[in-house]
Amino acid sequence: MSRIGRKPVALPSGVTAEIKGTTMKVKGPKGELAIVILPEVAVKVEGSQVVVERKEDSDAGRARHGLTRQLIFNMVLGVSQGFEKKLEIIGVGYKAQVQGKKLLLSLGMSHPVDFAIPEGIAITPDEKNKNLLSIRGIDKQLVGQVAAEIRSYRPPEPYKGKGIRYTTETVRRKPGKAAAGKGAPSAAA
Repeated sequence: MSRIGRKPVALPSGVTAEIKGTTMKVKGPKGELAIVILPEVAVKVEGSQVVVERKEDSDAGRARHGLTRQLIFNMVLGVSQGFEKKLEIIGVGYKAQVQGKKLLLSLGMSHPVDFAIPEGIAITPDEKNKNLLSIRGIDKQLVGQVAAEIRSYRPPEPYKGKGIRYTTETVRRKPGKAAAGKGAPSAAA
């Protein structure tokens, strides 16, 4: 059996779960999320916990057992606490500002980049450091997708480190041409 799938998902106070047909809804203080239950698994709400069981012992059933349990866990965590990703913008003249439901990015291109903020996502620049962006929401997949899309406009480059990166990300730096040529014998000598 799946070790992840066997664990029941505890529902904290203020969070409710209900199953109607093949749809499961989870409501909490931060909002409401829904998921379609896959046909290989059975989901039951027992008191203050959600139990996921496998209907069949096939490869697909085993794989989706743990997946379904983790998706439900992420929904419960999202509606009770929410998710957050932080991005750091590094580069001279690189900046970001939020105007209504748009994020305007100046990333050294000939034009500013307009990013439409999806419904359910809040993007706020840090108070002290304007080059830090905080992306918050209740849907873990959507928060990660928005952060990845913003990062894709200018990924960090390895020579100067300029670009957009996650605050937890480490960018391996490479020596430039000038540093690589020092100490090596020249071809003309």
